[in-house]
Amino acid sequence: MMKFAVGFPLRESGGEPFFEIVSAYRESISEVFFAWPEIPTGRGDAAIHSGMEEQALRQRLERELKALKTMGIKLDLLFNANCYGAESLSEKLAEKVCAVIDQLNRSDCGIDIVTTTSPAIAHTVKKHFPGIEVRASVNMKIGTVKGMEYLSDLFDSFHVQRDYNRDLTHLRELKDWADANGKKLVLLANSGCFVHCSGQIFHDNNVAHESEICKMQNLKDFNPYVCWRSLKDRRNWVKLLQNTWIRPEDIHHYEELFDTVKLATRIHELPGLVIDAYVRGRYSGNTLDLFEPTFSGALAPYVIDNTAFPENWFQKTASCDKMCHRCGYCDGVLKKVLVHTGGFDEFC
Repeated sequence: MMKFAVGFPLRESGGEPFFEIVSAYRESISEVFFAWPEIPTGRGDAAIHSGMEEQALRQRLERELKALKTMGIKLDLLFNANCYGAESLSEKLAEKVCAVIDQLNRSDCGIDIVTTTSPAIAHTVKKHFPGIEVRASVNMKIGTVKGMEYLSDLFDSFHVQRDYNRDLTHLRELKDWADANGKKLVLLANSGCFVHCSGQIFHDNNVAHESEICKMQNLKDFNPYVCWRSLKDRRNWVKLLQNTWIRPEDIHHYEELFDTVKLATRIHELPGLVIDAYVRGRYSGNTLDLFEPTFSGALAPYVIDNTAFPENWFQKTASCDKMCHRCGYCDGVLKKVLVHTGGFDEFC
């Protein structure tokens, strides 16, 4: 049975503890992934984003992680920054990783999984914590059998490169190899990021060094985000339909391929909305509101009506050749789903 891995939000969701949201959907959630303050990850510095003091954030994390652990939820600790700078291969970084895991284990927040972009961190966890599952981050962009083969000694499971989310034939090939070699595949369902984004490496490196970058006098006339720059031109809005996300209504098509589907909710303002939509397999609202990042603000006051997608949407987009520059299907769909409105309920 397919279950979901959900991200511990950096901000408190409307004052409701995250473990209470997870508890409400307990039968459908198997894992919670989270980052530890002061350690670079794929979402920048946790304390910066949350607006909380680091000590307060640690206390909140430990309190809620303990509650999640008592529910039988697996805990997935993230070391998924794209760069660790001069410490990348150091004993110092290895000691930090081990210290965080030891601390959480002593606090009754036993770590079940470590997700990382770093083969060096994977090696460290394998060496010192052989009982922990080591998982390759989606940011590693591993989307081929060869990619998994190269690192099969270090990783027990692999997030599939999201650019292949809509290619079921390719995903089945990866699944066959994983099954034959005792590995596990994980799918990220609700990334709002551009497919095959040419700025991803640049962006991820900036995120890894966010705390340093924030202290610099930076360019005021340059937007470093390829997606936001592109969406300033309305002619590029169709690219939002050509990305890697999967609608809640279509997630059931992946049940034979994935036991675990990841939902990005770490920086989402309404993680409960995302979880509810995918657990129920339907959503009536702005499709962009389900994703991280959402890009809802880039289109406002327009929204993408999730109920207006044509019946053949999944069949078409999961089997096409992805040569969007010579196909007009998504242009036609955009005309149907793009509406000028502000009237959707938060939960539908």
